[in-house]
Amino acid sequence: MRHITLAATQFACSWDARANIDKAKSLVRDAAKAGAHAVLIQELFETPYFCQDQLVDHFKLAAPAEGNPLIAEMSDLAKELGVVLPVSFFERAGRAHFNSLAMVDADGKVLGVYRKSHIPDGPGYQEKYYFTPGDTGFKVWQTKFGAMGSGICWDQWFPESARSMALMGAEVLFYPTAIGTEPPPAPPVDSRDHWRRTMQGHAAANMVPLVASNRIGKETGSAGEITFYGSSFIADPTGGLVADMSRDEEGFVTASFDLDEIHQARTSWGLFRDRRPELYGAIGRHHG
Repeated sequence: MRHITLAATQFACSWDARANIDKAKSLVRDAAKAGAHAVLIQELFETPYFCQDQLVDHFKLAAPAEGNPLIAEMSDLAKELGVVLPVSFFERAGRAHFNSLAMVDADGKVLGVYRKSHIPDGPGYQEKYYFTPGDTGFKVWQTKFGAMGSGICWDQWFPESARSMALMGAEVLFYPTAIGTEPPPAPPVDSRDHWRRTMQGHAAANMVPLVASNRIGKETGSAGEITFYGSSFIADPTGGLVADMSRDEEGFVTASFDLDEIHQARTSWGLFRDRRPELYGAIGRHHG
């Protein structure tokens, strides 16, 4: 049997990048002490969520994946603790910029980079100004503790993302995110439960554990502010919430699973045996 303990973290971010990184590392250490084998940190944790505004100076925050100081530091931490770390970062690649994630294995090796596929654009979430749609396709990596895939934030609203990674063999799905209140002129809406239920559905439909990590706190931009929901959670293969956090607490949660047991259940349930890909052409076209 292959037992794995997964962890989700959450904390508030400031413009002190060093303090943000140190906080992330501290929470990873705490989760590792609690037995975690893989620890998820929230989206773009090195800074506040700068995508509230369209400011050209924010492009200076990006750095190449190769030789990236943040990735190197987190790789050293992963090796020291023997944990898998999906690391969200703002990537510069030539003249393009991506919202990216480096999957770091428990020996500190960077297994590869995933670039966010779905890029949102709306009040408070103006990511199309900064990020080119990802060109890597979805990724699944074989880590020390199992096959792991990750989307990034807006990817989590698209069932095709989760299904693609599951078909590629993912045994665990990660979703680092930054989501909170919708700023004006959007109507008042609290999307936290919708957000959770969407991903719980991905876990259930693919029968894989799923980990979501969100930031907390109020962040102010030039045109408004966002209060992030926190509420990071871990869902089991039936979509049930087995560990979750409040909207404003800093810390981490863990949950343990037997990946071999889940594999047996997933195989016996017939979810992938009974698929009919030849009937799914509509999802391959924008107009259905």
